[in-house]
Amino acid sequence: MRVSDRIGRRIKLHDLNVLMAVVQAGSMSKGALVLNTTQSAISRSIAALEHCVGAQLLDRGPHGVEPTQCGRALLDRGMAAFGELKQGVKDIEHLSDPGAGELHLGSSLSMSEGIVLTIIENLLQHYPRAVFHARPGVLPAMYDDLRARRIELGLFAQPEVSAEEDMNHDILLEDGLVVVASPQSPWAHRRRIELAELVNEPWTWPSAGTTFDASVVDAFRASGVKAPRARVYADAINMRIRLAANGRFLAVVPAHVMRFAPRYPALKVLPVTLPGTQRQTGIVTLKNRTLSTLAQRFVACARDVAKPLKNKQQIGGPALRRS
Repeated sequence: MRVSDRIGRRIKLHDLNVLMAVVQAGSMSKGALVLNTTQSAISRSIAALEHCVGAQLLDRGPHGVEPTQCGRALLDRGMAAFGELKQGVKDIEHLSDPGAGELHLGSSLSMSEGIVLTIIENLLQHYPRAVFHARPGVLPAMYDDLRARRIELGLFAQPEVSAEEDMNHDILLEDGLVVVASPQSPWAHRRRIELAELVNEPWTWPSAGTTFDASVVDAFRASGVKAPRARVYADAINMRIRLAANGRFLAVVPAHVMRFAPRYPALKVLPVTLPGTQRQTGIVTLKNRTLSTLAQRFVACARDVAKPLKNKQQIGGPALRRS
């Protein structure tokens, strides 16, 4: 009998759950306490699994148990299977009320202020009982969160997105970086500004060494000048926006923040080009993972929100607020 046939007929979810509990607890006895059962029952379940797959799954020692290479392989797939089953139960529960679902998602801090906030606000108008768990993250760290089922989807903004065989990348739009300042800034009334004119101004943008920082430095270089050092390096976009709104600083922010979230009346987008800062904005999901109902509606809403902006230029498109 083939292994796949043995699994289909004889492997039990209960036994797989026992294996997961024992490994997490670190010993048979602790696993029995977690599952409120006996150690002999735990041993029987592990033995049944090992007989079914034809391989040893645990190394037993005086200080507890550790999964073998075969055990780790089964655990990795088992976690995915339990994740899918759990999501299936949630989908069934939400069929009568899909708006009551929960969605775990990851995004950068700047995207949380822009497209993510807009999508969530739109969805909450239709599904007021939906719950969203937004956690900060950027590629490639979000790949690990997706594989571990900590999030169901992630939103990214990258100059280039590297292909991952087990990931789906859905590009929503391409836009770039813009410079914002207070309306009281002496630069706010200019109709055109060359980037070289702003070299000696106090700047704020994200941390040195990030892809964002590299894009800004490259933009100055492409304009024929050496990039200045920022006075304040801040990953938190709220901090950069606050510094610009106070009147002294020029801040670099993603264009979609100003497009999707026109909540900053104290800011103006300056008519200056940051060449080469185009970035792909999109959604990443794990292949072969069925998305929950709420996640599917999130993706559909994201496409609708991004559609009017998909072919707009970085600066000068009608969707980009410049006043």
